[in-house]
Amino acid sequence: MQDGSVVLVADGIREHADGIAQALEGVCGRVIAIYSAAGAIEKLEEENIDVLVTDIDLDGDTGGLELLRHAKNINSQTQVIVVASSSNLDACKEAMRAGAYDYVVKPVDTKRLAEVVTAACNRGPTRVTVSRVGRFEFEGVRGANSGMAQVFEIVRRVAPTNISVLIEGESGTGKELLARAIHNNSRRRNKAFKPVNCAGLSETLLESELFGHVKGAFTGALSDREGLFEAADKGTLFLDEIGDMPMIMQAKLLRVLEDGLIMPVGSTKPVKVDVRVVSATNHDLVKLIEEKKFRQDLYFRIKGVCVTVPALRSRSDDLPELAGYFLEQANDEIGKDVRGFTDNAMKVFKNYNWPGNIRQLRNAIRTMVVMTDGDFIDACDVPPEIYVPRKLNAASPIALLEAGQTPVPQAGSSLDDLERQAVIKALADTGGNREKAAKLLKIGERTLYRKIKEYDLV
Repeated sequence: MQDGSVVLVADGIREHADGIAQALEGVCGRVIAIYSAAGAIEKLEEENIDVLVTDIDLDGDTGGLELLRHAKNINSQTQVIVVASSSNLDACKEAMRAGAYDYVVKPVDTKRLAEVVTAACNRGPTRVTVSRVGRFEFEGVRGANSGMAQVFEIVRRVAPTNISVLIEGESGTGKELLARAIHNNSRRRNKAFKPVNCAGLSETLLESELFGHVKGAFTGALSDREGLFEAADKGTLFLDEIGDMPMIMQAKLLRVLEDGLIMPVGSTKPVKVDVRVVSATNHDLVKLIEEKKFRQDLYFRIKGVCVTVPALRSRSDDLPELAGYFLEQANDEIGKDVRGFTDNAMKVFKNYNWPGNIRQLRNAIRTMVVMTDGDFIDACDVPPEIYVPRKLNAASPIALLEAGQTPVPQAGSSLDDLERQAVIKALADTGGNREKAAKLLKIGERTLYRKIKEYDLV
């Protein structure tokens, strides 16, 4: 059973809908009762519904069949159960041909219905293992990791609302992709999505970029210019790296969020705007507040719901799926047909720390696709900088070398120990460049590669 499932019960008779909904409470997640086909369609469009239970005669003249078809058009993953009288079994058969999961005959045996609904819930896609849930598109953000499953669930719930969202996470974790997913699955999806990097502009330029300006407002303002708030009216404005926004601009932004009015630079006439704001940061905003570098009132204003995107190093189990996705993209972009990754290449990926997160992985795979001549990417195709162990013991040979110290072989060290340390030192001295390390050791690059695998240095 999926506790996070949503069951929609549609029946034109309120008492019937409420009775079925009450019987299903606690059986399979949240239950919603609706009393018309139009209301059911509206709910299906605004929320991800896992199971629809509908009377075949909803609104008369087998309206339940039409609702079934609408539900499947909106979200093919929604499981539909129809309820019908024993005299209307032909309509039930037609519903099954149209894609219904099952049917229940009146008078409804609630125990039997609960069993069917539970089975339908369990048949649906599990949110923790897919990056596309029903009709909800996560815009290339992927992951089966439990941390990402939580992100997907939060985003799925907040997207249809107008609540402000703050996305936290390291650089390269895909914060803008999530912001776009929120917009594209909201009621504002047919209006503009406008991103702006608050860290990349001076205070004056940022004010003009956000609020616009009138002709003559400053040197170079040769004509009126619409700001991003106006351009995003009825849509979404994405404020990336909001933690780097100057304090004076923070105060101006707060006023806009509170009043819904902007003042273009050089103008005396406020402009009304209706914009949903999604913000992102790689900073600890609470710490910035303590340091008097970020306004607490603005923080509470933008943090309607907070989403924290985990770093790639904490979700190594997602690497095969992510790597496969970026490989497919790179093949399409470059015009090659690299088929996959060897186990050794994937081992290198999983041992690496990925400080640049998803962005670094995507770029590294693009480089590998360009450079490889084989059908599969092997460890020897991986860029040298990725050949770094994930965690270094303070006394390990690599850690000592990085600290500028030379590891001293202990008494009784075997020849293999000495050779292993020689390989480690050569790799450290050349910044992980295997070609240079092999020349330094006066051995072939393939031999070095075998030694790296033999001594488990990947």
